[in-house]
Amino acid sequence: MALDFIPTVWASRLLVALEDSLVYGQAKVANRNYEGEIREAGNTVKIASIGDVGIGDYVKNTDIDDPATLTDTEQTLLIDQAKYFNFYVDRIDQAQQNVNVLDEAMRRSAWKLRDIADSYIAGVMAAGVPAGNTLGSAATPKVPTKSDAYEYLVDLGTMLDESNTPIEGRFVVVPAWFHGLLLKDDRFVNAGTMRSDRRLANGAVGEAAGFEILKSNNVPNESGAEFKIIAGHAIATSYVEQVLDVHTFKPEKRFGDAVKGLHVYGAKVVQNECLAMLIANKA
Repeated sequence: MALDFIPTVWASRLLVALEDSLVYGQAKVANRNYEGEIREAGNTVKIASIGDVGIGDYVKNTDIDDPATLTDTEQTLLIDQAKYFNFYVDRIDQAQQNVNVLDEAMRRSAWKLRDIADSYIAGVMAAGVPAGNTLGSAATPKVPTKSDAYEYLVDLGTMLDESNTPIEGRFVVVPAWFHGLLLKDDRFVNAGTMRSDRRLANGAVGEAAGFEILKSNNVPNESGAEFKIIAGHAIATSYVEQVLDVHTFKPEKRFGDAVKGLHVYGAKVVQNECLAMLIANKA
C-alpha cells in the first residue's frame, strides 16, 4: 500500500507539535512579533525602535522649543539555526505494525526538534540578562532551600519592578528541584487562584510572587550546577521559526518510505532590562 503523504498537512502537524511543547519559546515567555516570512536559514529580521521623547515645562505666553529630531536604533535578529530530521521506515515494518509508524516517527522528530530549539532559546535568554539583574554568579551561585526559595522569587520580581518591566504576564522558568523546594513552602502552595492550586496538585506549574511558574528540564546549567533560573516578560525576547521543507521520498535501494524536514529559527533578547536571573546550585 503506497504512502498517502500530503506535505502541507505533515508540515502543519510538525509545527503545531513544536509550539505545543516549547517552554522557553511559547508566547508567554518569548514573543513572535517579528516572525513574518522566513524562507531560509541566514535570513535576518530588522527590529527598529525610537529613543525617548523629551518633555519640557510649558510657560504661558512663552514659545516652546523647536521640535526635537527623533533618533532610532536598529537590532538584527538572525535566523542562524537550521536543524533537520531524516528517517526511513521499511515496507515490512509498515505492513506488520498495527500503529502508524510514520506518524509516531514524525511525533518523535517534532519532540526532538523542540528539545533542541528550547535549549537554544534558554541559552540566548541567559546570555542576554544584564549583570545588574542577576542574583549569584558562576563563581558564587546561590544555594536555595525550602525556607528561602520563595524569597529569591520576590527578589527577582523586585529587580523587574526597578526596570519598569510590565507586571502582568511575568514568568519564571525553574528546574524540577527548585519547584520541589517551592512546594514545601506554604506561601507558594497557598498562593494564587483556584486554577493555580489545581496546577500545583498536578505538580506542573503555579503562580506566586507575581510570576507564573513554569518548570523545565532545559534550564541552562553546567553539569547539574549553576542553574540559570530566568524570570521576565515576553517582550524581552523575540523568537522566530519556520518548518521550511517536509517531504517523503523512496530510497533508491530500499523498499519503504523516508521523510525528511528542515526547521530554521533564531532568537534575540531585544529588551534585556525585562529579564532577571538567579544562578543557583542544589543544596
